[in-house]
Amino acid sequence: MKELKEFTIPFVGLKIGEHRFDYTVKSPFFEHFEYDEFNDADVSVELLLVKKATLLEMELSFDGTVNVNCDLTNEPYDQPIEGTYRFVVKFGEENGNEDEDIIILPHGSHEVNFQQQLYESIVLAIPAKKVHPGVEDGSLQSDILKKLEELTPKSNDEKSSDDSDETDPRWDKLKNLLTDK
Repeated sequence: MKELKEFTIPFVGLKIGEHRFDYTVKSPFFEHFEYDEFNDADVSVELLLVKKATLLEMELSFDGTVNVNCDLTNEPYDQPIEGTYRFVVKFGEENGNEDEDIIILPHGSHEVNFQQQLYESIVLAIPAKKVHPGVEDGSLQSDILKKLEELTPKSNDEKSSDDSDETDPRWDKLKNLLTDK
């Protein structure tokens, strides 16, 4: 995948110590990854890079909203998200290290790209079940919600008050099979 230059940091000219970088992530960032679950996005990102003699420590902190569709009503709403993700950049041979918190760059590298870590952090910050806040507090008015209320099964108490004590005659015939031997 092509790297976005905006999320590439040349660390060669940086002094040893802490460095802060601020970014704003919008919808085109997720379109680059062909991720279409978000209708819109507005996320503020702060990257704290601590340069040391032999490695880089990076901490992503993000806060903002993404516009998603509710899983129950399919109504769009703004889902607030926030989170942090820490990882380390080391230098050496790429030997198939499976630890996702460590990035290994070849010796002589002069820049690091963190777009994949940012993308994964934001996507994983979304709750598994997306429910519109209006559904939870009962203030959402939509045609889909009205139809769901109409189609919800009635409890036993409601059924017995609506129907009389008559049973279906077909079931009565079947009950006779049990007693007739």
